[in-house]
Amino acid sequence: MNHKTPPKRRSRGLRGLYSALLVLIIVCCTGGGWVAAQTSGSNIPARIAQVSAIEDNGTVDRIPEPYQLGQQLYLENCATCHIGLPPQVLPTETWRRLLQDPQHYGQTIKLLVDPPRLLVWNYLQTFSRPQAKDEELAYRVASSRYFKALHPKVKMSQPANISSCVTCHPGASKYNFRKLTTEWENSP
Repeated sequence: MNHKTPPKRRSRGLRGLYSALLVLIIVCCTGGGWVAAQTSGSNIPARIAQVSAIEDNGTVDRIPEPYQLGQQLYLENCATCHIGLPPQVLPTETWRRLLQDPQHYGQTIKLLVDPPRLLVWNYLQTFSRPQAKDEELAYRVASSRYFKALHPKVKMSQPANISSCVTCHPGASKYNFRKLTTEWENSP
């Protein structure tokens, strides 16, 4: 006669330990993901919204601290030869290509290398605007729909270019586009 011994059951204490461990893992994974999402830079629009108070700091908008070094490097590398343009006036794709092409509007330039290139790219990418799918890529301020949108009622006597910014923005050479000439200060 063969007697089968019943399978051993795990003790309740061990099962309770496994259950508690499983619950702890689930809580840590979901709670940890939530905490990471709240503290990471992945929620950029919410962080930018937190910095909504506009101060008269000269730049187009106040730049959150994580992007300030990128802005500084951008100005040190670009605004030494010409007026530094706010990222908002050109599409993101234009900025990406400008950072990768040593042929810069007829001049050969030395390209930035990492890590400064990444810091500048993060700044430009965050504060520039997307390009429409059917839109031709704008390399000149005058052909940028964003420039036109930021200047809706401005009648230009000549096509806009980087050096003509100071005509209306006397502080443009210091990256101050908020200050306007008296002619434009109270215009609609």
